[in-house]
Amino acid sequence: MMQNTLSVQSFIRTIVWIVAMLILSPILLIADTVSKSLIGTGAVLLVPALIFVMWVSVILSKMFYILPEWEKIVLLKLGKYEGIKGAGFFVIPPFIYSVAAIIDTRIETHQIEATATLTKDNVPTKITAAVEFRVEDPKKAVIDVQNYRLSVTWLSTEALKNTIGSLDLKELLSERDQIAKTLQAQIDNGAVAYGVDVRAVRITDIDTPTSLVDELAVIARARRTSEAKRIQAEAEVYVAQKTVEASKILSEAQDAVASMRLRELQTMTEISKEGRSTIVLYPYGDRDGKDIAHAVGGQLSHRIDNPQPQA
Repeated sequence: MMQNTLSVQSFIRTIVWIVAMLILSPILLIADTVSKSLIGTGAVLLVPALIFVMWVSVILSKMFYILPEWEKIVLLKLGKYEGIKGAGFFVIPPFIYSVAAIIDTRIETHQIEATATLTKDNVPTKITAAVEFRVEDPKKAVIDVQNYRLSVTWLSTEALKNTIGSLDLKELLSERDQIAKTLQAQIDNGAVAYGVDVRAVRITDIDTPTSLVDELAVIARARRTSEAKRIQAEAEVYVAQKTVEASKILSEAQDAVASMRLRELQTMTEISKEGRSTIVLYPYGDRDGKDIAHAVGGQLSHRIDNPQPQA
């Protein structure tokens, strides 16, 4: 698209240059005639006349501009700010008006780095970030600052280093999104003076010493283990409390023996859900039942220890 626009502009300027040369060609004939009549040769005045005609033709051809939608021209009149033009086709008269700059108003992305910067806990850290911005006020970007891109880059680098120095390494690693939002607001406040709107800041990389990363990993594992043990202990306390409450409820029931018996049956039902469980029931205190249960248990144990070969 940009090449097409430039091609059309170059074509129009070329046509204007040719037309201007044709219109001003009588000057060459006059110079040649005068030179021959006065000096006897036409080369003396013809060369300066040719240079003058070409110079005027070039100036007239450069009056015509075609800009794409994303470009703006900052226009000066006798050195003073006149206004903003663009986009489209327009003519700028020479000598009185001049073009200070052509500004691209599309979003730009620049990479910034803060190398060997100490965090709040004295850890050397390198952070790389991407800053997205666009020119919001072409007048400020051209008139008030010499190089707005360089100014925004230095402003972003300084803000990034100040942010690193005010935070611990743990905060830098765990709060990237919040840090990016803070940086965006800080840089945008300073870039307003340059006519620039900072759209977003993204932290792309945080480089820390390898030994320190290993230490942080060990600390993180220890914290996870401690948290798991704490949760397990809380679960055991909860189970113990509920067990005490259940025992009180069963002991206060009108038929405590029947309640305890019902609870035993419920527990046996839960155990029997396991596929490899075998439950033998016999009356409490019955020696014959106890002997039968021991016999069944012994046979099951013998079968497990000495499996029969299959035919």
